[in-house]
Amino acid sequence: MKSSANHPWSVGDVAERFGLPTNVLRHWESVGLLRPDRDAAGRRRYGEDEVVRIAIIQRSKAAGMSLEQIGVLLDDGRSGRHEVLHAHLDDLDRRMEEMRRSREMTEHALRCRAHDITMCPNFRAGVEDVLARL
Repeated sequence: MKSSANHPWSVGDVAERFGLPTNVLRHWESVGLLRPDRDAAGRRRYGEDEVVRIAIIQRSKAAGMSLEQIGVLLDDGRSGRHEVLHAHLDDLDRRMEEMRRSREMTEHALRCRAHDITMCPNFRAGVEDVLARL
């Protein structure tokens, strides 16, 4: 992307580029994640730095971070960044393990010849950890 001084984008331009509704960008601004400049008419103008922040927010949300966690990540003056990031890594590890188990169960279901896969003992073994919570 070009320099923010030469190519500031409107809220509509940025929303379109990222496939977001404009109200999402306004909400992120209202919670302090974005701070776009304003032109003489008071319209939001997003420069390269804000566009990078939007990309970080999108990637972080896709990875399961809350807006509050993202706020800590993006705020260079706020304490607790390492704690938030460690907690997020722990959450990612837990979710990745759940995804691995789900994949194994799905692959088994594809190979299973039983009409009712819930009756397959090997398939049921894939959910024993969930059943153990009862």
